[in-house]
Amino acid sequence: MTCRRRNVGPRTRYVVGALVAGLLTMLSAACTGDGKVTTDGFTVGLLLPSREAPRWESSDKPLIEQQVKQLCPHCNVTYANAGGDSTAQRQQMIAMITMGVRVLVLGATDNRAQRSSVEAAHDAGVPVVAYDRLADGPVSGYVSFDGVQVGILQGRALLRAMHAPAKDRTIVMMNGDPTSPNAALFKRGALSVLRGRVRIGRSYDTPGWSPNNANANMSAAVSALGPGRIDGVLAANDAMAAGVISALKSAHVRRLPPVTGQDADLDAVQRIVDGEQFMTVYKSFRAEAEAAAAMAVALGRGEELHTIATTTIDSPTTRHIPSVLLTPVAVTTANIKQTLVKDGVYTIAQICPPHLRTACTKAGLTP
Repeated sequence: MTCRRRNVGPRTRYVVGALVAGLLTMLSAACTGDGKVTTDGFTVGLLLPSREAPRWESSDKPLIEQQVKQLCPHCNVTYANAGGDSTAQRQQMIAMITMGVRVLVLGATDNRAQRSSVEAAHDAGVPVVAYDRLADGPVSGYVSFDGVQVGILQGRALLRAMHAPAKDRTIVMMNGDPTSPNAALFKRGALSVLRGRVRIGRSYDTPGWSPNNANANMSAAVSALGPGRIDGVLAANDAMAAGVISALKSAHVRRLPPVTGQDADLDAVQRIVDGEQFMTVYKSFRAEAEAAAAMAVALGRGEELHTIATTTIDSPTTRHIPSVLLTPVAVTTANIKQTLVKDGVYTIAQICPPHLRTACTKAGLTP
């Protein structure tokens, strides 16, 4: 995958917010203007990949639905979740095309497996916005986060948590689903930081991003390396971090090694406060959803994406895809309040149930 970036700053998500606000103004004017616009009232198809990570149902779905409605009050969103099943997602896409959706927002279960469905949509004149994962085929737009940077943040945090890079320190890598292009990007970013600085005792790919698979793999790593011989775990996301930590506890590891994560799931944030997980990567789902909704509404109106996209991406099948790549942020106890609480992702009351009040106070998480 090749990126061609324009001259944008590190805070792309704020630029996207401004662009979305501008698009909202234009679309609102179009909806209430002199009556020449006839493109209101179409349906956007939203397809998300699984229920393993809480974010899809709790954040992405409602945020995209809300933003589509804000940009186009007469538009509708029809939704389907594939539950991790690529065959089911292909059937869902074909059903939405048949029912007459004007544009699709696709969080692909498998970038290669959905190529034929993306081609079918293209042949039917239905543009596809690839969401969070870059699907193969003639997609019209792409919105995600810089996956290599996610892995770099995780790798740097792990080195910092272990206090110093040292080749005698042993880590385990719990990578994502091998069918996901994002997982490959996360792994590449992490290895760019870790390779040659620590010993990678075991490295596992994790089908379906499954916490159960991560748990089984971590149990195998503990058996192979010894419960006291693992100095850190690079877990690609928070769901797998939960499986990793459960396996370490079951193996009676007395002092948990630092464990990374991604997605800022609420239970992961609580584990960070409690000292069980070292960090997560916060990706502003609101910024991602707003950019995807802006692309979907623009494409549904037959408009170009040059005012929304900040770069272009090449997939294995398609060149120069208009894209928005947002900037991820590493979150530890030191900046939960300045990131997740400030952005309204969670309240302190949500993060700090009664059994975590003391830990929250220590972390500066007070009302």
